[in-house]
Amino acid sequence: MQPVAIYGFGRIGRSTLKAALKYNLFVPKAIGDIKDLGALAQLFKADSNYGIWPEPVSAKDSTLVIDDCQIQYFDVKNEVPDWGKLGVNLVIDCTGRATTRPGAQVHLDHGAKYVLVSAAPKTLQDADAVLLPGINADQFNPQTQHIVSMASCTTNALASVVKVLRDNFGIKDGFFSTVHAYTNSQSLTDQPMKDVRDSWGAAENIIPSSSGAAKALVFIWPDLKVTGKAYRVPTRTGSIVELNANLNKSTTPDEIRQAFREAASKPPMKGIMDVLDEEWTSARIVGDPHPSLIDLPLVQVLDGTLASVAAWYDNEFGYSATLAKMAERMLKSA
Repeated sequence: MQPVAIYGFGRIGRSTLKAALKYNLFVPKAIGDIKDLGALAQLFKADSNYGIWPEPVSAKDSTLVIDDCQIQYFDVKNEVPDWGKLGVNLVIDCTGRATTRPGAQVHLDHGAKYVLVSAAPKTLQDADAVLLPGINADQFNPQTQHIVSMASCTTNALASVVKVLRDNFGIKDGFFSTVHAYTNSQSLTDQPMKDVRDSWGAAENIIPSSSGAAKALVFIWPDLKVTGKAYRVPTRTGSIVELNANLNKSTTPDEIRQAFREAASKPPMKGIMDVLDEEWTSARIVGDPHPSLIDLPLVQVLDGTLASVAAWYDNEFGYSATLAKMAERMLKSA
């Protein structure tokens, strides 16, 4: 058992545990959620997007049992567990609600040493750092950075595109659009929602939405002039983000493709970003652990400086696998 807890056992929490087990990263000491453990165990075992987990899964009293791994479960409706007493050093908060400092600080107040948040902070003051593997995760300072955000799935996919273009050609400004699978924030059937466009059924509509990825990228690159939006579409998982950027340096599609090939072949981006030479669709990247998969055939350039680059990402597993790897990295650094 490693001194890790997963707080929030929904789509991202369950996928993070699957990635941790699949890649032998860690076995958490504890899981916290507000739902019935028996139902959560069944959802872990049989997943609509990823199929059947290959090992036995069961719920026994307050323990989630996966093969020979026993993970203590806490119902956190009323209070956060005493992480210090449990010996938990790092809490991976997958609730989507730790986007403000008080929401994450509660884990530190209950004895954890670090919190890794699976969402972007509301402001830069709501986290000690926004760190993305392959981009700036090497800047983690265990002495001063106790609340770490890994931003969103779209931010991680887009960050690889931004980094390679900035490093090789420079970016004046740009717009991005992400075509994103629907999520639990949307409605299954037509009903009034806070965001008017979300009032229509997610499985029947293309729904324009906002994206916080641009804001999170500015936390990393303060001088970056990029903004964009999302289109939620009726796919269960698997998304693509496209950046259209004005570059400082004139280039060609082949030069851009080569820059991405080289970046994907060596640290720090090797294993984080990958490149695709074949003409893929979203179904083929479901379950891929890379948070950013550059579609090389889709690279285009107009008049030498207006470049279009697209990156696929499994918005659930690709992000969660990276989250689990970031947790392991923080533990080793600490």
